[in-house]
Amino acid sequence: MKKLVFVLYILLASTAAAQESNSVFNFLEMPVSAHATALGGRNISLIEDDASLVFSNPALLSSVSDKTLNLNFMTYLQGCNVGSAAFVKILGERSTLGVTAQYANYGKMEETTADNVTLGSFSAMDMALSGMYAYNLSDRWAGGATGKFIYSKYGDYSSIALAVDLGVNYYNEETDFSLSAVARNLGGQVKAFGDTHERLPFSLQMGFTKRLAHAPFRVSVTLVDLTRWDKEYYFTAGEDISTGKMLMNHLAAGVDFLPTDYMYLSLGYNFRKANEMDAAGSSHAAGLCAGAGLHLSRFSFGLAYAQYHLSAPSFVFNASYCL
Repeated sequence: MKKLVFVLYILLASTAAAQESNSVFNFLEMPVSAHATALGGRNISLIEDDASLVFSNPALLSSVSDKTLNLNFMTYLQGCNVGSAAFVKILGERSTLGVTAQYANYGKMEETTADNVTLGSFSAMDMALSGMYAYNLSDRWAGGATGKFIYSKYGDYSSIALAVDLGVNYYNEETDFSLSAVARNLGGQVKAFGDTHERLPFSLQMGFTKRLAHAPFRVSVTLVDLTRWDKEYYFTAGEDISTGKMLMNHLAAGVDFLPTDYMYLSLGYNFRKANEMDAAGSSHAAGLCAGAGLHLSRFSFGLAYAQYHLSAPSFVFNASYCL
């Protein structure tokens, strides 16, 4: 119990340090898990044998099988490649270790002056290497931590940062109810792009997942950015902003249809993404997400659809194999 209280204390105390500001390394918030993407793009409480979910909450590492290799890919802007990988190893009855890698390669871009004179071209990329550890505090509680080494290079400019994710999960197998809290991207730049050190995309998140007792459905609700309630950039200019509207823009929700123990069909909605895309000229349908997955004895596969920019939809692919 002392360990659990310590983890919760860190999660709550971290809110005091969070302040509204622009951030760097926002590729860390790109979706990795197809299942989480299909449930609204954010999920920290889903209990599955799915290594892609540990990118959102390191406490979920305890639910993944030993020696699981996971590969992920997302289609994004033209010429941009986004991918990740994870490997999970169980160390004992209560401990699980994981290593992950993320990258985003934005390809070649033209370098121009303020007068629109082309000087040549440059490349841009982001990457993060992480180590994860999860520990079963009891039969129902698990805590986890992720240490990240982050590197970005845009032409002649580069930056290095160190960060930590801290997560805790409560899961009651009898009622199939899961509750989680996560503090993501606690840390800072070791080397800035220029003279000014910028903030990482910190986010405090809470969420739950509950399977219905007498129906093959499972509901997930996740709240994000719980330290930033004054954000208004995703609303239409001059719009009357009520407390309810502000709350909805921190909400991602979704439902799983589970026809068998080996398959899921998911539908979700991200309210903030819908308002952001609507302000940019798209429709509220942009907040819709959908996906499906298949779990076999040693192999699992997931696919999801979502829209993160105006030019084209994005697809997220996951594949895992238990060695």
